[in-house]
Amino acid sequence: MTKTSYQKPSPQTQEESLKIAKGIQRPAQTKEQTKLIAQGIQQGIDLYKKQQKEKARELSKKRKKLSSQKGLSIEQDDQEIQEIIIYHQHWLPWLLLILTWLGLGIYFIGYVDLR
Repeated sequence: MTKTSYQKPSPQTQEESLKIAKGIQRPAQTKEQTKLIAQGIQQGIDLYKKQQKEKARELSKKRKKLSSQKGLSIEQDDQEIQEIIIYHQHWLPWLLLILTWLGLGIYFIGYVDLR
């Protein structure tokens, strides 16, 4: 015997799905079609919430497992993981800056020579 317990969607989920369904409603769409779309959206929201709960449960299990381990192993893990951040700057802004200064220099030299 399989255990199937279906929870009714919350009123907030129903409102939200109906609002979304009405927002994407086509001009010739009937109310029944809109209700079906809203039900599909409700199922999607419920599935998303279910997946998030499962992820949260797995994360809490991992946290409990890590906290139950000795403090030395956690410290060793922290020492092994080091973030190396390397900043790479693009050459284009520097090239534009140099060209601008060269252009201004040439302009002012040419302007002074003409006077």
